[in-house]
Amino acid sequence: MLQNRVDPSGNLIITPARGAWMGNRGVIHDERQHITRLFRLKAWLICVLEFKDRRRRVMAPHRYTELFFLDEATAFSAGHRPCAECRRKAFTRFKSCWILANPEHGFTDRTPIWKIDEVLHKERINRSGVKLTHAESAKSLPNGSMVLYADQPGLVLDGQLYPWTPSGYGEGVPLPSGEVRVLTPASVVRAFRMGYVPQMAVVTLPVPL
Repeated sequence: MLQNRVDPSGNLIITPARGAWMGNRGVIHDERQHITRLFRLKAWLICVLEFKDRRRRVMAPHRYTELFFLDEATAFSAGHRPCAECRRKAFTRFKSCWILANPEHGFTDRTPIWKIDEVLHKERINRSGVKLTHAESAKSLPNGSMVLYADQPGLVLDGQLYPWTPSGYGEGVPLPSGEVRVLTPASVVRAFRMGYVPQMAVVTLPVPL
């Protein structure tokens, strides 16, 4: 098995569980298919598993490292965002929601996506590559947000918290009162509030393109 599954903190893990989405951070593996770094690019993408009949050998030498996510909520929590090529509609919708939700940056629809990637990169990890979190009231969080509760990641959905595992979510429990540590970057949480609804494996929802 390869170290190419991503958890809600952005860590790359080894698991037999399959993912619903692919993504990448550039070439981060060597010729032996070993991970050598956390990222190479600041554009951390969420891609579809199949696109235009393209075929790839996973972790081929000198090609970008294919990463996989349980669901879109997990990918966003790790700091990724939709790909502009294979997920154009989702990319456009996310960019629009993100810009409306984060007006302090002064971005418009004409702003290049790399500028949003710069903001996301500052929110996802620190200079040492450690996952960054922020505090918010659990009950104020929009659906799709990922939090730490009892030192474990969980998904917020309709007033419940669903424990995350590589294979899926555990049984939901009521959201705790008070503040929690939020894994999903703050600007992305605000984009969710503005109307972007990520795909979540715990429920059956229309899959964003």
